[in-house]
Amino acid sequence: MALTPALRVRAIEERCGGSVALKAESLQQGGSFKLRGATAKLTASPEEGRRGVVAGSAGNHGQAVALAARRQDVGCDLFVPVDAPVSKTGPAARLGARLHTLEGTVDDCVAAAREFAAEHGVLFIHPFDDTDVIAGQGTVGLELLEQVDDLAQVVVPLGGGGLLGGIAVAVRAELPETRLVGVQVDACAAWPGSLDAGTPQATSAARTVCDGIAVKRPGELTLPLVERLVDEVVVVTDDEAGDAMAVLLAEGKLVVEGAGAVGLAALMCGRVEPVERGATAVVLSGGNIDEEVLMAVARRSETLQGRGAVLFTRISDRPGGLAQLLDQVASAGANVVDVRHLREGVALHMAETGVELVVETRGAEHAREIVESLREAGYAVEQRYPPDGSDGNHLPEGGNE
Repeated sequence: MALTPALRVRAIEERCGGSVALKAESLQQGGSFKLRGATAKLTASPEEGRRGVVAGSAGNHGQAVALAARRQDVGCDLFVPVDAPVSKTGPAARLGARLHTLEGTVDDCVAAAREFAAEHGVLFIHPFDDTDVIAGQGTVGLELLEQVDDLAQVVVPLGGGGLLGGIAVAVRAELPETRLVGVQVDACAAWPGSLDAGTPQATSAARTVCDGIAVKRPGELTLPLVERLVDEVVVVTDDEAGDAMAVLLAEGKLVVEGAGAVGLAALMCGRVEPVERGATAVVLSGGNIDEEVLMAVARRSETLQGRGAVLFTRISDRPGGLAQLLDQVASAGANVVDVRHLREGVALHMAETGVELVVETRGAEHAREIVESLREAGYAVEQRYPPDGSDGNHLPEGGNE
């Protein structure tokens, strides 16, 4: 487990309108904060852990348990859904974990892991609802107290609540006036209803790029902690998280997964305001992201900076139609990075095909010049991004964790 930096990025502070420290758990060994809790649980239960560990997870928790087990030289079994992302289960397998796939949800995998632990006498490590795990995640808060001298607010991604609960305990003990905020994604936001009801309430979960916090139900231990110690829980959208991922990549040179970026998203879209005095710490909880999503984030980053555009037009379906269009784009000084033929859901003549182009530009003015040159050449062009971003700018969805 490594001490991760609390970074200041001037461009991000200017965008948010205040003093912001980015706690880069995305740079943690194993790619997320989860290693802290897994290590703490193994350390607290040495006898049981010596016989092996087991967990149910579709992502970062499983990888963290596998890494902690390897360091202790003990066996590791993971129960994962059949559709779990390979980008997260693959590293766990390479660390030596034995994967057991199930037709079901992550909750089903957690239940299966409990049964396995009882049957084989190994240590079960819950992803969040465990006092030792919560204490381990709380070391993020202890580090923030040392790293950010003027700490006044902490904004934390909120899934099961282990990270936020642990940080809240650590920070409140030293700085009781510090404001604490949890951030969920609207595709799976069980916390507002659970806090209103005073008991964990399950919610449905849509597919989301923020799969690391797509937890359908708060924990029995974490809900009271958040209820007692946290000032506010806010909700952001997938697109807002995607914008934050793009800004972190462009301005901070940080690769952060969707779940890890929701805290910055909340600041960028105004759901959370920077404090007037002191610093706001934003926890970037993880950086495990597959290549497809990373490519989409890079493209989004370019378009947000005005260095790219998504264009749509119609061309003749005869040989040479696409080549003529690309020649025209090249003559306008643009670089085409992606081409998609669209024939479904688009009004087309029998002899036409729709084409969506993703182009690199020198800026917004250059994009306008490209569109104008294409129109002068006879193409009916729609610039889909920017400004509206309704197409060609959505990040690929992740699998719920």
